[in-house]
Amino acid sequence: MDHARAAISNLFGGEPMSYTRFSIARQTDGDNSHVEMKLSADDEEGGEIGRPEHLHASMPPPRRSGKNLCFLVIVAVLLLLIGFLIGYLSYRGRMQKASRCLDGSGKCEAPTTSYLMDDDDTEEEEVPGPTVLYWPELRAMLSNKLSAKRLEDSLRQRANKYSFEAGQMEDDSVAIYIHDQFTSFHLDEVWNDEHYIRLQVKGSTNNRVSVVEGDKEEELESPDAYVAYSKSGSVLGKPVYVNYGLKADFQKIQKLGVSLNGTIIIFRAGKITLAEKVANAEEVGAAGALMYLDPSDYKNTDALVPFGHAHLGTGDPFTPGFPSFNHTQFPPVQSSGLPHIVVQTISSQAVGRLFSKMDGEECLPEWKGGILICRVMLSSTSKVMVNLTVNNVMVDRKILNIFGAIRGFEEPDRYVVIGAQRDSWGPGAAKAGVGTAILLELARVISDMVKNDGYKPRRSIIFASWSAGEYGAVGATEWLEGYSATLHAKAFTYINLDTAVLGFKHMKISASPLLYTLLERTLKGVKDPVKDLGSLYDRVGSDWVKTVVPLGLDNAAFPFLAYSGIPVVSFGFCNNDEEYPYLGTTQDTVENLKMNDKLYALMRAAAEVAGQVAVRLTHDHELFLDFERYSEELLVFQEKFLPYDRDVKMLGLTLNWLFFARGDFQRATDALRRDIANSDRENRVIRRALNDRIMKVEYDFLSPYLSPKDAPFRHIFFGKGSHTLQSLLENLQLLRASKASVDVDMLKEQLALVTWTIKGAANALAGDIWDTDNEF
Repeated sequence: MDHARAAISNLFGGEPMSYTRFSIARQTDGDNSHVEMKLSADDEEGGEIGRPEHLHASMPPPRRSGKNLCFLVIVAVLLLLIGFLIGYLSYRGRMQKASRCLDGSGKCEAPTTSYLMDDDDTEEEEVPGPTVLYWPELRAMLSNKLSAKRLEDSLRQRANKYSFEAGQMEDDSVAIYIHDQFTSFHLDEVWNDEHYIRLQVKGSTNNRVSVVEGDKEEELESPDAYVAYSKSGSVLGKPVYVNYGLKADFQKIQKLGVSLNGTIIIFRAGKITLAEKVANAEEVGAAGALMYLDPSDYKNTDALVPFGHAHLGTGDPFTPGFPSFNHTQFPPVQSSGLPHIVVQTISSQAVGRLFSKMDGEECLPEWKGGILICRVMLSSTSKVMVNLTVNNVMVDRKILNIFGAIRGFEEPDRYVVIGAQRDSWGPGAAKAGVGTAILLELARVISDMVKNDGYKPRRSIIFASWSAGEYGAVGATEWLEGYSATLHAKAFTYINLDTAVLGFKHMKISASPLLYTLLERTLKGVKDPVKDLGSLYDRVGSDWVKTVVPLGLDNAAFPFLAYSGIPVVSFGFCNNDEEYPYLGTTQDTVENLKMNDKLYALMRAAAEVAGQVAVRLTHDHELFLDFERYSEELLVFQEKFLPYDRDVKMLGLTLNWLFFARGDFQRATDALRRDIANSDRENRVIRRALNDRIMKVEYDFLSPYLSPKDAPFRHIFFGKGSHTLQSLLENLQLLRASKASVDVDMLKEQLALVTWTIKGAANALAGDIWDTDNEF
């Protein structure tokens, strides 16, 4: 012990009594070498100069002190080495688990799981601190708390009510009720947003459709229903039937040599929105348009007249691109999507009487519907005319959007939005009642999970009740326009609950490709409410992506995706062989909706799908958005463009730059996947940076070269206008069919817009500016 004490004293405080001399001699013996170390002490040289001899007498032998020092150094080095090995093995184990999560070959921890893992392939790890809820537990908790009885009670709020027209008393009463319900659920935030919008409503007298023969005029119908944003006034014209009013239908009848200028076009509902049908009619020079519900598509509707709107767009058409907070602050402009012809809906009974007075050619076989007599037009000698009078008037109204929010615990400024339309022209059981009931139930259940069961969502969930949805998603669009700078950077998914139950046999799904993988996982985890065995995934089948329906202007999710660049999902139960006949009519009642088998079980299943999507998106460390899907979507378009490569080259242009941009996007997705695989997911700063790159993918497909005011739907996949991939494809097809009719300058612009939008999306996905370039 004395020797050890002396050695330590010499090392940390004592004067240097000895030194060690290393003599290294390399001796090669075959493949071996040897290092010799010699230790020397001062007294070997006869003592230190000027040091008293008696000090040496009281000191331990120098050589043994050197041995102790060497021993301490070796022990310290060994301890450092052992600590390093423990740290390395721990880190290596975590990274192996992370890599197994990514490639799907093994198990991983549920809280940090990648979306590439199966839901049930999770390995729970004991984590010190508060209880951690894993995905299977959360999924079961959500399912157990959802109540079909509560959904039924909420839907019955619509019973015995005639109308919930936007901005009117019934609509406001429901808004107050929803606000009170959100408050009673103890949501973290509850608020409302007021908008002052301009709507077109029915005038003091009903609109009127009549048949004129010489001096005689016979009224066909004067319905209570009307078409909002129609031109007001009276027109007189010859009736012409054009099937569904598709562009192809108009082209077919024009090939027969029929002049459509100044005519009253008749078309049946379906295939596309009423606004698109009206725009097609106006394009060929029609003076007016009539739409009806054909009995072959909409059963038991002979006397029904639907409501509708003719605005080719969404939001308040008198503040295009601006939020309708106060009309006085904006110039007197209006949307280019407003029609300049008169439009009205009528019953199929009235159309049948009109057809009986038309003596021209019979309908094409594929144009015949459920009306016994079907005529395309009048004979050349007929004097029958249709007189259409529309008395609609403009009104200014205040509408309320109601919101409730559950704050995220880690990233409260990132949120999923769940929304449903509240207003309806009639009782609106299917149109607005089902979605509103599901919205309230999800708010109750998820809030209860947070307040009482320990669930701590990483990100926020916003519940939204929209007004003026019947007029073209006005409430939702005005909210997006009012907060566009904030929402595109913070909202990363919108879940639409409108018309979630219109049937029971099939499912209709519209979604951003970013959500395909999550939606498929979700459908596998929700039981089919109609069949005793199996999941909803069994109902849609493995090829369900091929049946995804593109979002239309009549879907409230459309402006979220095409205007704001926010990923969306909209789904519902339906019957593919027949349309729900009462949508948008005064017969959209709870009793008629209950004709669907297991209505409330279907509503509960829809709530479970929406709830699982919302909870999963706010639970996982990595955002469950499959950014690699868009590489596949771009490849699909590339394959469609390839046959026209030679036609384009004949104009001195090339598709190569477009194809190179697609390749850049593919490489950017690969790079992001590598960055995720190599990152430390426990590092919140790194995780947030990676998630921000993921959530920006949708937004980056909005063409940055267009004004949101002039071209609001800028998404190159799902938008409307010449900048879209679909429009480019149609122009390439026209190039081969009728080269002379193609505007070459416009084609050049289309190629440039699409190419640089994709290239910009690739650069944004790649990450930092030094990881990008502008070379192809």
